[in-house]
Amino acid sequence: MPYILALDQGTTSSRAIAFDAQGRVAAVAQREFAQHFPQPGWVEHDADEIWATQLAVARECTQKLAVAQARRAQAAIEIAAIGITNQRETTVLWDRATGQPVAPAIVWQDRRTTARCEQLRRAGKAALIQRKTGLVLDAYFSATKLEWLLDQVPGARARAKAGELAFGTIDSWLIWNLTGGTVHATDASNAARTMLMDIHRLAWDDELLRLFNIPRAVLPRIVPSSGVLGETASDLFGVPIPIAGVAGDQQAATFGQACFAPGMAKNTYGTGCFMLMNTGTRAVRSRNQLLATVGWQGQDAAGARRTAYCLEGSVFMAGATVQWLRDGLQMIQSASEIEALAASVPDTGDVFLVPAFAGLGAPDWDGRARGTLVGLTRGTTRAHIARAALEAIALQSADIFGAMVRDSGIQLTELRVDGGASRNDLLMQLQADLAGVPVVRPRVTETTALGAAYLAGLATGVWRGGDEIAAQWAVDRRFEPRLPEPQRLARIARWREAVKRSRGWAREGVVGV
Repeated sequence: MPYILALDQGTTSSRAIAFDAQGRVAAVAQREFAQHFPQPGWVEHDADEIWATQLAVARECTQKLAVAQARRAQAAIEIAAIGITNQRETTVLWDRATGQPVAPAIVWQDRRTTARCEQLRRAGKAALIQRKTGLVLDAYFSATKLEWLLDQVPGARARAKAGELAFGTIDSWLIWNLTGGTVHATDASNAARTMLMDIHRLAWDDELLRLFNIPRAVLPRIVPSSGVLGETASDLFGVPIPIAGVAGDQQAATFGQACFAPGMAKNTYGTGCFMLMNTGTRAVRSRNQLLATVGWQGQDAAGARRTAYCLEGSVFMAGATVQWLRDGLQMIQSASEIEALAASVPDTGDVFLVPAFAGLGAPDWDGRARGTLVGLTRGTTRAHIARAALEAIALQSADIFGAMVRDSGIQLTELRVDGGASRNDLLMQLQADLAGVPVVRPRVTETTALGAAYLAGLATGVWRGGDEIAAQWAVDRRFEPRLPEPQRLARIARWREAVKRSRGWAREGVVGV
């Protein structure tokens, strides 16, 4: 039986998951890595540590498979292909000759280039950027992060122009290391998140490169999300393994949820929350500050390239809000405690937490918003705050859900969910209540890794097409809305009042900005 090895490189941990041909998890390995906050609003990773942890879990996963095969007295394991999915927008710049990063990776959550984005907005560049990239002008994306590195690292811009440096999002960094430095590539879904690619032409855009002063020589080659792009170096796993699938984590999760038809939507509850809806073969320009983005690119039965587009809304702080309660406030000892604590009170007591610790994403897009806790009284307990934290995750997602319906003109009938926090039943019920539609959790919630596996398996013949994949998707639990519509709308209106109080708080020259 062939397996697909999915490398799932996330914001806080690196994972490897092996799937069998039925889409079932056969082995898992995971390691966390350090988060660095050198200044308020800055978030960095050590790219070498990302690679070391990702390689370690990949090897651990294959070893677990080998042990399981030996116990069953079966033949040696066969890894048919590797699929890669990754935290998006995080920016790495490295030396092509040594393979060493020239600076820490700037994480997608990082806000250091907010002022640069405001400068570009004042210069009237936001409409140009949205028209070509489908993105809202924001420090979230890679372009201003790369521009900052080229400006701030001594000699970097000259070296980049000379072809001595390589830029990539995390997928490119992993591909480079997996292939021993022989392949510098990114797939269309990740390229779409850089703010440098024209999503309609699926190519790097010269006008955008000039705007951000990015040398073309530093960029990776854009390849399909499903298709063999290279092989792993033989010394990594003993034999070369085809790398055949690549997609940003949220696009991969959408694929893993089998959202293949226009109008199908999913929400992933991880460090952030990311809702994507398939819009078919065309990019829909948002009127509500959502993003138009490439979902994935593959081949149809005739071998022609086909591109699926999505509308997307991004919540920056979801699971990270629970981590803050655990690590920052030390209100809980482990993230798993929050469900019982929040369920110990019937409501929040009119307390609202707006987790704008890294600004606000869709539909507000306010890089200067900051975290706000309102409505506190002497009767407020940690249980009320815990419940407000879960409600904040669901309310932010409900904002995006409403914007998506208005943009698409499609009344969505359900929301498929995945990610670690989707296993929290209270959160899923709150989400159904506040979005006003059923929330559907699949049996396999590791859909990000599964999507990468499916993309790789389609390219190598493990699966024959989308119909076979869709047949493997199965429901674990369906959460029906219980909150009457007038109460739902009143709750959302009250939430929007709290959001207003968080906006525009950070200012230049003030400590903590």
